[in-house]
Formats: sequence, C-alpha cells, structure tokens
Amino acid sequence: MNRESPENQTQSPLVDRFDRQVNYLRISVTDRCDLRCVYCMSEDMQFVPRSQLLTLEELYRVGKSFVDMGVRKIRITGGEPLTRRGIMQLFEALGGLDGLEDFTLTTNGTLLGRYAKALQKAGVTRVNISLDSLQQERFKRITRIGDVKRTLAGIDAALEAGFKRVKINSVIMKHRNHDEIPALVAFAEQRGMDISFIEEMPLGETGDHDRGELYYSSQEVLHDLQPHYDLIATTESTGGPARYYRINDSDTRVGFISPHSHNFCDHCNRVRLTAEGRLLLCLGQEHSVDLRRVVRANPLDDEPLRQAIIDSMAIKPKGHEFDLNAKPVLFRHMNVTGG
Repeated sequence: MNRESPENQTQSPLVDRFDRQVNYLRISVTDRCDLRCVYCMSEDMQFVPRSQLLTLEELYRVGKSFVDMGVRKIRITGGEPLTRRGIMQLFEALGGLDGLEDFTLTTNGTLLGRYAKALQKAGVTRVNISLDSLQQERFKRITRIGDVKRTLAGIDAALEAGFKRVKINSVIMKHRNHDEIPALVAFAEQRGMDISFIEEMPLGETGDHDRGELYYSSQEVLHDLQPHYDLIATTESTGGPARYYRINDSDTRVGFISPHSHNFCDHCNRVRLTAEGRLLLCLGQEHSVDLRRVVRANPLDDEPLRQAIIDSMAIKPKGHEFDLNAKPVLFRHMNVTGG
C-alpha cells in the first residue's frame, strides 16, 4: 500500500465551503451486529432490508472513486462489519488500491479469531476494537448479550496477526464503567496497544438510559488517570478526531474523542457512507446525498458518481450541535451511521 498513481497526484477536488479537505472516508458495510450495545442501538432494533444495502461491488466503486479523488484513509465500520457475508472480497479489493495509505477496521472483536490473519494479508493496517469493560457481568449489561471472553480472544488474535496498530475504543458512562478507566489503560499498556475514550453521542433512541445522567466527559477521564499515569499531550494523529497523550516510558497512546466537551468540527476531514448508500457529510447532521441512486443509475460509468461526491462538498455543514439534555438529535442510530 502507500502507492501513488498519477491520477492521485493531482490536487484533490474534495474541499468544502470552509476550506476543509476531505481525505478520510468511513464506510458502513452493514447495520447488523451480533451485539446490542446500549449506547448504539435499541434492544429490538429494526434493521435495513438487505435488498436496500449497497452490494460489495457498489461499495468498492464508491471507495475507489474517493481514493481516486484524494482520500487517503478508509475505515470499514458497521454495525459489525465482519458479520456481512463475503466481506473479505471488499477488504481485498480496497486493500489493493493505489494511493490508500491507511486502511482501518472498527469491530467488536467477536469474529477476529476467524478473520484477523486474512484481514492483515488483505492490506488492513490498523484495527480498532470496542471494549467497554473487562468484567463479564458489566460487559453483558452494556452489550446486552455479549461474552467478554470472545472479545478478549479477538484482541489476542489481532495482536498475533501483526497489524501496524491495534487500538481499544471505550465509551465511558457514569456509574456503568467509569471506575474501570485505569484498568482499561493498564490492559492496553500491557499489550502495547493504544486506547481511546469516547464521550457517548446522542444518536437515536436506545431505550436504555438518560444520556445526560450517564455523561462522563473526557476531562473527567483525564482527571481519573492522572493519579496513576504521567500523561504528556502530543500532536500525534491517526487522521481522525482523537486527541492523544503519551504515557511515560510506554509505547501506548491514550486518546480522547470528545464531541461534547472538545468539539472537533473546525478541522473535520471526514465523510461517512451508510450501508444503504447515503453519503453523510456530518456525524451530527442530516446533510446527505443518495449515492445508491447515482451508482445504480450509472452501472458502467463512475463519472456521475465522482461528480455527485464533488458536489456534496457544497452541503457539508460547519459542524454538529449535540445537546445531551434534549431528545436525541437524530432518528439515526450509531449502527446505521457507522461510528
């Protein structure tokens, strides 16, 4: 990977009204998942009919078009992406694209024992694994149906496969798992992994809890860690919104993704493709373009697709406006958005 074709050496046309260049695409390949995390979806979630999902070939067409126009990072998300039938075909196809420098997977880890080695061989450079608790009963309470041993085994498989980086993502909720923050960092440090703590985002009604009551800010997480670790702020980035700290004498980085307390919109370089083909220009707004319609109306010509993507830059909003004390700002759940 990290190859530059002549087509990719031209200036990228993906610049929005606020002079932000889009070089990062997140692709949701399915809204289905084998867990039911309480911050992500409702327990009786109604999933999109499979006939409405982009095919693997259509997902590749969109991904390739973005890379041709200057996108350098693609993240595959879900739902749980590894539950989609035939998904390795997409990983193998995207992993071979010239110009793609960072190819990342976000997963709950339950299926990594089966897929980790094949993913690394296909060109995936980094894997982010959701882990919100190390305790089985808590893990099951947060995921509703999960077994923490499967996720821990998936982490081991990812480490053994030899990806460039393996990272844990933890959504912290007050009185649910906030007392495990030091333990989660210790777990990551012992294995040479990074870890990012994420403030819960008010996307969709999950029917489990009041998000305002369970909100735990990045600053509170940092405060909880300071008695245990010397944390040094760094300008390092993985291309996304996380702010990182280094732990003294360790290769582990601690990241904070703070959509409420540390808005990251000014430097947003991301767009998201939902599994049914909507190009979302902002995580917290409904500005979008129906790329499924464009792709299916032009099965043999990608130029209309590329033009639709370029035109979408004109409606990318300045930022999101999350309000924890209001109703969820969107009907769209996190499993549909793709993280």
